[in-house]
Amino acid sequence: MNVSARGLLGLRERIGSSLFHRVAGPEGPVNRARIHGAPGPRWFGPDRPIRTVHGDASMFIGGLRALLLQSLHPLAMAAVAAHSGYRGDPWGRLQRTSTFLAVTTFGPAADAQQTVDHVRAVHERVAGTTATGEKYHAADPHLLAWVHIAEVDSFLCAHRLYGAHPLDAAGRDAYIADAARVATALGVLDPPRDQAELEDRLAAYLPELRASQEAREAARFILLHPPLPWVARLPYAVLALNAVASLPPWARRHLGLPRVPGTESRFIRMTGRALTSAIRWAMTPPRATSRTD
Repeated sequence: MNVSARGLLGLRERIGSSLFHRVAGPEGPVNRARIHGAPGPRWFGPDRPIRTVHGDASMFIGGLRALLLQSLHPLAMAAVAAHSGYRGDPWGRLQRTSTFLAVTTFGPAADAQQTVDHVRAVHERVAGTTATGEKYHAADPHLLAWVHIAEVDSFLCAHRLYGAHPLDAAGRDAYIADAARVATALGVLDPPRDQAELEDRLAAYLPELRASQEAREAARFILLHPPLPWVARLPYAVLALNAVASLPPWARRHLGLPRVPGTESRFIRMTGRALTSAIRWAMTPPRATSRTD
């Protein structure tokens, strides 16, 4: 291996390690070893679409889109604003979410069930009243279903636009069916199991959606004030722009986000594909090669 190749490999390792630490947290290496290395049956086999989607770099954009979309249900957003600590510990919240997705998607079935049971216990304790006097409870199956639908729609949309190997129609239906298994374990009643059902359920929530003050504040925090060093601001801005551009028009209107014209949308999508490709490159361990130096 020549000097330039070693330098490129070192850069790849540094970027990949930094990204992994941000997303997975200090316990990431230990969790990864157990999730992927522990013996035993899994909820999903290696050929299942949920592994394809959740293991792809497009999740960086899909996750931001999901947060923006989820915020539009005022009761769900009130629970997040009052109990999640996303402002004080945004990376902690991201790391808990990414660990949950990793364990339920790739981990041993016993660990997946234990993780789901823990989240359900947390949801049972999260309850309150909004500023307008509406009561909320995080364990409410109706709110759980909205959070699930917004996530699945966002992850699938981002994978279709930015994934390394986008799923075909049958694959997308299979992904939604896979995700329904996790949703059911979390307490969602009759989650959607194909694209048609997903679209119908999303449309059914539209009358309930609006941009509360908490939602607008969350959008400003996510899009304009991320807790990042300056060197990471430009790549993050590309991810955020692509998340916004992929939102449905009604969601952008609710949040007061600008409409993206067709020409600009195509350019933004090109930047998103380039950045997700770079993230994918950085986070994929290089293949072992024989020494030539």
